[in-house]
Amino acid sequence: MKNSIPFKLAAFFRAFSRPEASIHPAGAHAPAKIAPPFQARPPASAIFRWLAVGAGALLAAVLCIQPALAQETLVPADSASRWGLGLGVGVERKPYRGMDNDTQALPLLFYENKWVSLMGSRLDIKLPSAGPVSFGLRARYAAEGYEASDSPVFAGMAERKDGLWLGAAAVWRNDIATVSAELLGDASGNSKGQQARLLVERGFKSGAFEFVPRVAATWLDSKYVGYYYGVNASEATAGRAAYAGKASVNLELGLRTSYALAPRQSVFVDLSVMGLGSGIKDSPLVERSSQSTLRVGYLYRF
Repeated sequence: MKNSIPFKLAAFFRAFSRPEASIHPAGAHAPAKIAPPFQARPPASAIFRWLAVGAGALLAAVLCIQPALAQETLVPADSASRWGLGLGVGVERKPYRGMDNDTQALPLLFYENKWVSLMGSRLDIKLPSAGPVSFGLRARYAAEGYEASDSPVFAGMAERKDGLWLGAAAVWRNDIATVSAELLGDASGNSKGQQARLLVERGFKSGAFEFVPRVAATWLDSKYVGYYYGVNASEATAGRAAYAGKASVNLELGLRTSYALAPRQSVFVDLSVMGLGSGIKDSPLVERSSQSTLRVGYLYRF
């Protein structure tokens, strides 16, 4: 299916590297214009565009399910590099009307040294820390888009593209829990939105098992919600009212469980449920108030 992550990553970065694509990851042809509230903006500067391309190229080199690999990490590592490979399967139940569950088998890869942390679709450039708080520059590729063929509710609507997000992150480790925060902006120029996330998690070990419960809150601005959950006036029908979208806060509960098969080998299960904010639930495209995800996999650490 054209909505799979491998297909979208290839198309995104192939199109993104061409000036005529104007940062639209849809291939050689620019997507059809979308009337307000999805108005086009002037293209990004050449410097910013190539920075985004460089970060995106690294992200496109791997396809994996990042949340199940490790906890948030920006703490400078020792001089030795660490990396791992594996295989995982992810099942995601999105809230859109008539959309089937998205199931994908994906390779896993992570790499970390003193300066860089790569975990699936997320790349961190580590900055100097301040006591127990570490900082970094973050790039994240997010497969959030959809095509008209993905659900009957999208019939007659313009395609929504995936996003490349750039920004900053901070992690505070203490005796109680690990607290992390990030603020990102859409560098792909698709939604032109912003998002912020606050995450609290803590690990518990019992023999070969490790349990990491987490709770998170994600703020999405009105441009993000309007792009992915909005309905333009030209797309409205008798059964699909126009909707501009409004800022929303999603709340997530999750649990990651891993089992050490051997010193360097482990299997994991990651389950999360995210309650959607009113700005998303009010969309005529949405029929569920939550989004759930299940990920399982195997990882070998070298």
